[in-house]
Amino acid sequence: QVQLVESGGGLVQPGGSLRLSCAASGSIFSISAMGWYRPAPGKQRELVATITSGRSTNYADSVKGRFIISRDNAKNTVYLQMNSLKPEDTAVYYCNARGLVVRLGQRPGDYWGQGTQVTVSS
Repeated sequence: QVQLVESGGGLVQPGGSLRLSCAASGSIFSISAMGWYRPAPGKQRELVATITSGRSTNYADSVKGRFIISRDNAKNTVYLQMNSLKPEDTAVYYCNARGLVVRLGQRPGDYWGQGTQVTVSS
């Protein structure tokens, strides 16, 4: 059973920083990409940042220059360093593992974590 467990959320003042972590546990052969998403008006979830197994990254325009995504492939863990936080960054952040293969030869799947709350407020 694959699980994604997020940690690192909390309350921070505007301009502050937080670091989110997401560890994928269980029987895992490979993960194509990992990333972070958050709810957005008119959408179920919007992309915040993603990173492939080759460490290619993609960011939402709203977080470019402020957030940094990184990944430890050996630990199946993805991190999101969030700097210069703004009140509009307040949201539940969901971790995603895309193209996760449990065993060689099996079809890849898409997995989500339960979410971690980030609140930016003075």
